[in-house]
Formats: sequence, structure tokens, C-alpha cells
Amino acid sequence: MAKKLVKEITARDADFAQWYTDVCRKAELMDYSDAKGFIIYRPYGFALWEGIKGYLDGEFKKTGHQNVYMPLVIPESLFLKEAEHVEGFAPETAIITVGGNETLAERLIIRPTSETLFCNHYSRIITSYRDLPKKYNQWCSVVRWEKTTRPFLRGSEFLWQEGHTVHKDEEEARKEALDILDAYDRLGKELLAIPFIIGQKTEKEKFAGAVDTYSIEALMHDGKALQSGTTHYLGTGFAEAFNISFQDKDGKVKNPHQTSWGVSTRLIGAVIMVHGDDSGLVLPPYLAPVQVVIIPIQQKKPGVLEACEEIKKSIKKQGVRVQIDDSDKSPGWKFSESEMKGIPLRIEIGPRDLEKNQCVLAKRYNGEKTTHDISIIDESIPPILKTIHEEMYEKALMNVIDNTRITNDYEEFKEIIKEKQGYVKMMWCGDQACEEKVKADTQATSRCMPFNQEAVGKVCPICGKPAKHLVYWAKAY
Repeated sequence: MAKKLVKEITARDADFAQWYTDVCRKAELMDYSDAKGFIIYRPYGFALWEGIKGYLDGEFKKTGHQNVYMPLVIPESLFLKEAEHVEGFAPETAIITVGGNETLAERLIIRPTSETLFCNHYSRIITSYRDLPKKYNQWCSVVRWEKTTRPFLRGSEFLWQEGHTVHKDEEEARKEALDILDAYDRLGKELLAIPFIIGQKTEKEKFAGAVDTYSIEALMHDGKALQSGTTHYLGTGFAEAFNISFQDKDGKVKNPHQTSWGVSTRLIGAVIMVHGDDSGLVLPPYLAPVQVVIIPIQQKKPGVLEACEEIKKSIKKQGVRVQIDDSDKSPGWKFSESEMKGIPLRIEIGPRDLEKNQCVLAKRYNGEKTTHDISIIDESIPPILKTIHEEMYEKALMNVIDNTRITNDYEEFKEIIKEKQGYVKMMWCGDQACEEKVKADTQATSRCMPFNQEAVGKVCPICGKPAKHLVYWAKAY
């Protein structure tokens, strides 16, 4: 019975897409709803989002950001105010045309993002330089009518945070966009154990209506990249379209500069695909809803459950999230279940262990088992969790390093993308036609132009013209 859970998961290297779906279901992260493309976040899956939210919310508030909430719907006339923005989102919009039994006089767009709502609000409350900066963020869901969906990665509705800020000048706004990018990068290092490639998006890949877009990119086990978050310097375009202006200290009326930025439940998908294995989830310790599970062996024997309770109390005092699995399932089944759910550390204790005043610790990410003295187990757990986090991050980083290649030859580039996947660092002339050729030839896209621009070649291997940028290319979700 213990192996049944694992048998229900497709092997990663046999069918990665099916493995991913199996893990989402069997680890009880989500369920499908009756509306296509809309998922149910089960408690364990939602707890992962709460962990991400808690980390970022704290980071945002440290830097003076305030949480707000904007309406779910946008009047169509308001949505149409910024032409480039509308063109980018129009194919994905869901529209309300009937309210109650009456046809609406004006159609309502269910928000795909909230730039227009924030801008309209800002136009009413900003009049002076004294009103700036405005640094707002909201936690909400958005709807984008996707044709192809996959849990957490791409859905018709997903949860996210979206920040929208207004600044007196370009320098301050650009700094905001890059500061938030740094916060997202720290999220990967400190909570998710995911190393991100960070940089600027090309003109073709940037956000509709932005001057510049920056992104964090993660590499999955199957060699595909995942855009995991973006920040945007919006310039004054939205301010001009929505008549946002302020009187500066010099008495002149000016348009402010804006940013927007966000990450979503797509990060849950990244955690699954970066760290998971053929036994299920592998969760980094600081994100895991349950960091330690205690499994009693022969729990009906005298003193076993009592010892488990004492260990739980002592570990909990260290600020560790810990549970006892005292269900009537077999120990083997409990082991498989804890592995499926990716619990970072398992403590096993039975009558023989009690006789020796010891317990067995099993690390989820590598299966390593060690024996520890019960009397000092509470002191041992926090440093062990820290080590697990660091080693998971290093493992993920090595995967990025091992699967990043450099080429100055377009034929070699196509071969790498076809046979090996991963990231390919290659120079680019800056012409969108070359980007489109890469996608047509290989299905790979430009992921970002890293801030550290190495000159790995002088010409664009795609067309032979002088090279302007180093780009990370990859197939992506």
C-alpha cells in the first residue's frame, strides 16, 4: 500500500507534463472546478500562496508600500483609454454584458490587470508634489480567458499581487522597478530556494504599455524556462492618457512617472517543477506549511505517542511548524504521504528508539537518514532546516549552470534547443525579425537581456549584423 501513492504519479522523465498534473492532484494542492480553466485552491496549495504572500507583503511594507483593493470590474470606456495596453489584453478579456435581467448600458471588463483602475484613481487624488510618491499594492485575482490552461502556471483566473506606483521623476520610478525586482530575486533565494536569472525584456516581450519591462526567469527540471515575475517602468504614457498631473515645487504642472509589478501563483508551479521528484513534492523548508512531521512507529506501544508529543512541544518552541501523524495508517503509508506532500524533514520514533533515547531524521530532498539524541533534538532542527534550504538552492543553481550554454553559431543554437534545451546565451542584433525567426525555427524565445552584458560575440548569429545585446534564450511555459 505504501508504494501506491508513488505508482499513481507518472515518472518525470517519462512525461513531465503529466507528472506535474499528477503531483498537483495527489499532493492535494488543487482540484478542477466545473468551469474550465478555473481551479480550486485546496488548503495545502493555498498555504503555499500564503507563505509567498506573507514574505512579500512584509518586504513591501518595509519600503513604504500600502495595500489597497480595486474593483473587480472596469467600465469598457475606461479600459479603452490606453490604446497599447488594450491591444495587449483585448484577446484575453472576459466581458459582462448582462446584470440581473437587463443588458448593461456599458459593458464591464473583468480585470485582466488593474492599471486603468489605479490610474483613474490617481488622477483624482494626485494634484501636488506633496502627494508623491504613491506606492500602492493589491492582493487579488485576475481573469484572462486562456485557451490552454495548466494548474498554477496558466489559468483563466489566478491569484497575484500587483503593485502600482507613481513618482515625481523618471529616476525615482526606475529605481522603484529595479528595487522590486531585487525583492523578487530575494524571494527566490530566501524562501523558494530558486535561483532566478534577472534582466530586461526585449521590446517584443515587454508588457503592453510599458517603456521597459524587467523579469525574473526560472529554469525547470525539463529544461524549459518560466517567467516568474515582472516589473515595469511605465514612463508617463498612462499618466498622459488618464490626465494624472501634479504641480511641482517650481510651480510647473507635470505628468508623474509610473511603475507596475507583480508575481502570481505561477510561483507555486515553479516550486513544483524545480524541486519535485518521482515521489512528489519537495518543498523548501521556509515555504513548507509543515516543516517537520513526526511519525510514531508502533504507536500503540507505551510511551511512543507521549514521546512524540514532547518532541513536538520542544520543536514548536523553536518556531518550527511541526505535526504528528498519529492516524491509523501504516508507517510505510505515512512515509509515502509525507514524501508526496514534500515535507522537508521527517522524525521517526518507536519503542527501540526510546530505549536508546534517540530518533531517526529523514531529509525529504535527498532521502538522507541520521540518528539524533532526543534530549537535544529541538536545538538541532533549525540548523538542519537551514542546511536543507541552502543545499536545495545550490542544487537548483547547479541545474541552471549545467544547463546554460553559449554559442555564436545559429545552427549549433538550433541543435542545443532541440536536443538539450535549457538556456542558451547568444548575441542579438536587436531586430525583432531575428527574434521571430528564432521562435519560428525552434519555438524558443528571448527570456531576458541580463544586466551583466558579456560580449560573447561581435555579430548576431541569426542574421550576421553587428550584435547589440547578450540574450538568454529558451523554450518556455
